[in-house]
Amino acid sequence: MTLTPQRHSGPEAGRSPEVLAPSPAPAAQPRRVGAQPWVMAAAVAVSVAGAALGLNGVLRGWAWYMPVLTTVCVVALAMAVLRSLRAQPFLVALGGFASLVFILTFTFFRRDSIAGFIPSGDTMGQLGRYLRRASETVLAESSPVAPNAGIVLVTCAVLGLVVILVDALAVPLGLPATSGLGLLAILVVPAMVKPQSVGLLGFVAAAAGYLMILACSQWFAPDNRTTADTARNPGQFRRAALTGGMALVITLLLPLAVPGFDQGTFPQGSRLNPWGSATGLNPMISLGNSLRSPSGDGRITYASSASRPQYLRSVTVDRFDGDSWSPDDRDASRRVGVGRMDAGYEILADEQVRQVTAINTGRFTSPYLPVPYAPDAVNGLDGRWSWDPATLSIKGVDTNSRNQQYVVQSTVPRLTPELLAQSSEPVRGISEEFIRPPNNVPDIVRTTADTVTEGSRTAYAKAMAIQNYLRSVEFTYSLQSPVQGGYDGNGLSVLADFLTEKSGYCIHFASAMAVMARLEGIPSRIAVGYAPGRSTGATVSVPGQGALSEYEVDSRDAHAWPELYFQGLGWVAFEPTPSRGVVPDYASQASTAGGASTNENNDDLIPSNAATPGATPGATPAPLPGLDSSGEAGRAQRLPLYGFAGILLLALLAASPRMVRTGLRSRRLRGSPSAGGDTATAAWAELRDLATDYGFAPGVSETPRHFSGRLRESGALGGPDGADEAGARAAASLTADFERQQYGRPAGSPESAATAEHPVAAGAFVASAADRIARVQASLRRHSRLVQRLRAEWLPPSVMNRWGHMASAPFRAVARTAAKLGQAAARSWRTVRDGLRRLRQG
Repeated sequence: MTLTPQRHSGPEAGRSPEVLAPSPAPAAQPRRVGAQPWVMAAAVAVSVAGAALGLNGVLRGWAWYMPVLTTVCVVALAMAVLRSLRAQPFLVALGGFASLVFILTFTFFRRDSIAGFIPSGDTMGQLGRYLRRASETVLAESSPVAPNAGIVLVTCAVLGLVVILVDALAVPLGLPATSGLGLLAILVVPAMVKPQSVGLLGFVAAAAGYLMILACSQWFAPDNRTTADTARNPGQFRRAALTGGMALVITLLLPLAVPGFDQGTFPQGSRLNPWGSATGLNPMISLGNSLRSPSGDGRITYASSASRPQYLRSVTVDRFDGDSWSPDDRDASRRVGVGRMDAGYEILADEQVRQVTAINTGRFTSPYLPVPYAPDAVNGLDGRWSWDPATLSIKGVDTNSRNQQYVVQSTVPRLTPELLAQSSEPVRGISEEFIRPPNNVPDIVRTTADTVTEGSRTAYAKAMAIQNYLRSVEFTYSLQSPVQGGYDGNGLSVLADFLTEKSGYCIHFASAMAVMARLEGIPSRIAVGYAPGRSTGATVSVPGQGALSEYEVDSRDAHAWPELYFQGLGWVAFEPTPSRGVVPDYASQASTAGGASTNENNDDLIPSNAATPGATPGATPAPLPGLDSSGEAGRAQRLPLYGFAGILLLALLAASPRMVRTGLRSRRLRGSPSAGGDTATAAWAELRDLATDYGFAPGVSETPRHFSGRLRESGALGGPDGADEAGARAAASLTADFERQQYGRPAGSPESAATAEHPVAAGAFVASAADRIARVQASLRRHSRLVQRLRAEWLPPSVMNRWGHMASAPFRAVARTAAKLGQAAARSWRTVRDGLRRLRQG
């Protein structure tokens, strides 16, 4: 069917009229792959590897990055090779998965695999061990975590899957802008974990890779079955630049209105923390994150018969080698059951004090149990618990500390300076791990220890000299200095920086005293737990003890302190951190002024570079910025932000069908008037969807010509009387294009060539598919009711039907499987029944 031009007389005769004519059939041309697979693979690899840079600080150091970079590049390269060989999209994705398995096996399981890269039964066993180790790392350590094999394996696997996801969104699915969701999934991790958020380097690298993906999708044609993203004109670059600029502006401004972002401008200063701080004390020695975010989560209450508030101790760290210190759980030597516990060494003090402490952990969640030292028995616990004979730390076997209420019986010797000074016998009866000095101690640590303890003759005198030195006016308590100076965390190198800068928080002071004590021959370890806390003003009735004063601690009281061993007296706690904790009576002799204070005032827990105020006994915790003592003001300030975020989310959800429909139409019609059969197919699909949106869905068995005729005669385009001839002619032209593309003569035939040379009368102009679709849409809008127009624009049935089809796909699959199983069971039953019948008959 051809609509030929009509001739006109008069002044318009010399002008070529516009003709809605079918487009010529394309000549058959071989598909050229070109550089698109390689450029897109490079863009995907740059974006994912760049986003992974933000994980520095979640994982300690950079040793983990080379396996990550190798994994990302191998997976991207494998998919590029398959795509250059014109493999189907499904095979490309499958090849990406296979390459991911091979590279992970080669990197982590080379000795337990076949030929070094093919998984085997031994590989799966080692994989289980690595996954358990990664799980323990996630549950038991705080950032930055040590990059052990388990956690690096999980990181590589996840980033490899992100490469496959981003590639699938950008190429076969034709949604390059949506590929940013995969990159966002990577950036969310440091945004929630690191105090410094994503960091400028990771954000810039990820943004550069994302813009490369958009540019590549605009320049190359990812698939010859669609005309999406193929036009190479200056407008494409402008649109890409505009899209990138808008994304950058939204990224920088949106955190200001979204609850959970705080501490500055994204990506360098903000931190996404929608769930609040962790409620469990991490046994990892790095406590800076908890102290810098003093939200008061993980509240624990306790009541004790002791004469003063107590330290609650969860775990100890005794190995000081390397750049990452962590507790040794000694799983092989732990004993199950905490009804009776024994320290394993003899206490020769003349007087020992027995104490009873009732503890309610509330929402505090940790595998370790906070108890005062040294526990003899713990009663009232739910679940199974084990204890370490070397440290008396208590750890859950099949449970954790959440919502536990228990009573601890503990015994401590009554210590005095004189008693400690007399403890000069050689140490015996404890593990060598607590005595052995660490390897590769920095010179400044060794020199400082020798200088500070010079002239001290007894172990107690040396301990007091070290404590007094660290609590002197030379040192300041600061939560920000380690971050700004790059020595936040633990390890010998961090300790050297701390002694140089002379500013840090509890972990630095405790580590310095513990290491220097070992260098001077005194067994030492670091206890991690909670400082004494504050009185609640309430009392708790404990059987056999009467009413005891109640105290509370939370994440703001997270603390670390050194414990030194004295023969005949056991492990003795010291307090070298100024303005934190409580200095024991036996360690307060000859201390310099200005260092010690109780922990009953929490002003010093709020990050500040200013001098820490003195203690105010009995004071309540200082309110955080934006909060009064009850927290109502802060909640009132957050309500508008939550309301704005909720309205924004609802608006995005309401607009999503319209956005999807607009994007689909744009991808279908983004081509030239002579783009060929692919344009005709895409335009026909758009015509069908457009008619469906306005209530004229094509029938399942309806031919294109019949559907087009029904649409033109239905009145949707103005009626059969030609009231809106432009829309009807455009629909007829689109139908003719599609019919010729589907049912016309093959490309290359003489008739096809003639049609290509003379598509319409000389001088005629062929309207593009986009123009014809626009005329059909305008006609449908003019001849439809308001309700139909609103539905077609905001809830288009073509999109909603597809979404419903996708949502019901799992149910249909289950139904098909059930039907097949039913048919198979029926056939089996008929076979058995017929067999039994033949046996009876014969």
